[in-house]
Amino acid sequence: MNRLITVIWLIILGAVFTMLSAPESREVFRQLTLAYPYTMGFLKIGILGAMGELLGGRIVTGGWRLTSIRLHQRMLVWGFLGWLFTAVFPLFSFGVDGLLDVGLIPGAGSTLAAAFWKSFFMNLIFAFPMMVFHRVTDSLIERGELFSAWPLVEVYTNIDWRNMFRIVGAACIRFWIPAHTFTFLLPVEFRVVCAALLAVVLGAILGFAKKRAQSRV
Repeated sequence: MNRLITVIWLIILGAVFTMLSAPESREVFRQLTLAYPYTMGFLKIGILGAMGELLGGRIVTGGWRLTSIRLHQRMLVWGFLGWLFTAVFPLFSFGVDGLLDVGLIPGAGSTLAAAFWKSFFMNLIFAFPMMVFHRVTDSLIERGELFSAWPLVEVYTNIDWRNMFRIVGAACIRFWIPAHTFTFLLPVEFRVVCAALLAVVLGAILGFAKKRAQSRV
């Protein structure tokens, strides 16, 4: 069964890359993204983020888990993050463009410098809180309390904060700033899908963080 799920997982990922590489399907994707940005953001992050979630679970347990993990709730959380990404990317993009225009940061006129600053500020301000939010919702889903009153104090105090800063926080600097620098070099309509593909990597990062946290217990 593990091998079958691995094949299906890889087929879905391959289908996404194929769709983006073929000119006709890529144009359809681009037009849909421009016409329905929030819906497409929800779907892109929801599907690929859930795939990253499954990958993270495989890292923690050593095998794929499809039952008793409330996958639909996890897809809903990722879809919500997709809505946020749809707004966050232009928020930091336009903000950094404004800073460059008035000379408050160096690099005006350089496409690479602009992409770097957009990634830098987005990861400095948004990325770690977003990952903490994801860790909280992950705990709530595991407890079966996503749709009930959130025991935030208990959930927060149970987070291995040392591990979050050492693995997840460090990843914001070492991985996500370079990765999203590339993302901001892409046309606007492809940035969220790039983030969706990177969400697969995020699932792996969170999986390693959770596995290390469990090993410390």
